[in-house]
Amino acid sequence: MTLKIYGTAASRAARPLWVAHEMSLTYEHVALPYVGGATRTPEFLAINPNGRIPVVDDDGVLVWESMACVLYLAERFKAPGLPLLAAQNHAEQADILRWSFWVVTECEKDALAFLMHRIMMPAERRKPQLATDAERHLLGPLRVLEQHLQGRSYLAGERFTVADICVASVLAWVQGAASLMAQCPAVDEWLKRCLARPAYRAVRLMAKSA
Repeated sequence: MTLKIYGTAASRAARPLWVAHEMSLTYEHVALPYVGGATRTPEFLAINPNGRIPVVDDDGVLVWESMACVLYLAERFKAPGLPLLAAQNHAEQADILRWSFWVVTECEKDALAFLMHRIMMPAERRKPQLATDAERHLLGPLRVLEQHLQGRSYLAGERFTVADICVASVLAWVQGAASLMAQCPAVDEWLKRCLARPAYRAVRLMAKSA
């Protein structure tokens, strides 16, 4: 069996890489960047005609889209002796699916706007109002998550699952939004707990060394 994960760790490929590290999977990392044309070669377009990373190649089974990659890996590698990130029952599956889709539809666009215009872009290219607007837009969804986390340590069941990876990988982009996090203390505590995990920290080291 050959498992490959395409995409630099300093991209949404961090999501399937996080799963791989949590589960101690053996994989080949093809650290393609998302700029410079590396994803527009005929060879890569044969893998993902959308020309985007990440891609998971599981012995010829190709998976695009970062959240799909995450959910696939968690389900595919369920086995005795491996950490279980996938659902154990239908109730957990419902939570995993709804929170994974929720974070993409309700949070990702604004979280990325905050990240780019408050942190990542050169100062002269930033538009601070976009970051401020993104924080304001995120407060509503984060209050929904705040309510869900009352009396809970994790999103699905009572254990760390792939749902936490999906949601935390997006909300990590707004961890530096101090005023936003102050209004959602349960979210803040949960996010810090997720991002302190050794597997996440290992992927962050990969991103910094890329």
